[in-house]
Amino acid sequence: MQLYQFEKIYSQMEKEFGRIRKGEEDLYAMLLLPLEGNALRVHRKYPDSNSRRLREAIALVLFDIKSRYSGESIDVEKFRNADNERLEKALLMAFDPFTNDEIMEILSPEIQEAENDKEALYQYYKLPIMCLLRIKDSIDLWEKNSGANGYFDFIEGYMGAEIQGDEMKFSVHCKGF
Repeated sequence: MQLYQFEKIYSQMEKEFGRIRKGEEDLYAMLLLPLEGNALRVHRKYPDSNSRRLREAIALVLFDIKSRYSGESIDVEKFRNADNERLEKALLMAFDPFTNDEIMEILSPEIQEAENDKEALYQYYKLPIMCLLRIKDSIDLWEKNSGANGYFDFIEGYMGAEIQGDEMKFSVHCKGF
């Protein structure tokens, strides 16, 4: 896979799942806040896990999700490094039952039925994908306006005082699978 193909995941997923429009973020706050808070916790502890690495981590997460609901094996290892991998895991901890044991426990009966149901997984991941794409758009905006770490500077100013500790937070879809 070439860099062009790696970065094309954003537009492919937006075309397939849709997007959150600017100004509609409050409707998705239950998932956006854990995603952003987890990423900020990692960035504070590891400053090299910066906005650029977060953009890469979002692509990695999108490939992780795509492989789960499609069954397709996608090799993105050459794009993974310690700085974006930490952020990748932090993002997945916010919603993914295959990464976060607490979510798996909550969804356990439903997930066992849905694990081999690609359509159920597709539907489950729709909201997280839309949220991740919205964060990616925000990263692009803040880096353009405020420099290489503009996104984390914005998040720190916007909600930083409320994000404490290093425990990863998560959100479970009300409808589950």
